[in-house]
Amino acid sequence: MVAFSWEDGSVGYVVLDLLRKSCPCAFCSGEKDVFGNIYKGDTKSLSKEAAKISSFSFVGRYGIKFVWGDGHSDGIYTFEFLKHLININEKK
Repeated sequence: MVAFSWEDGSVGYVVLDLLRKSCPCAFCSGEKDVFGNIYKGDTKSLSKEAAKISSFSFVGRYGIKFVWGDGHSDGIYTFEFLKHLININEKK
């Protein structure tokens, strides 16, 4: 589980497995063309290492980029998207 502390003093939590499976990169989540067709990579099962964070870095003032245990690092998790995932996690 990873914790996020926000400027307003609130704290939110996301299970690592949910965070990894929600990767917003084009390969994992897909991207739309002008006609609304979604293109993405083949779905594959993830190893246990895939849900471990090796490192992270901030991207500008709007998001975080994680490097996962399986080497994947393409997704940029915006702070808005992370708050959405926290809400999903809290409903479970």
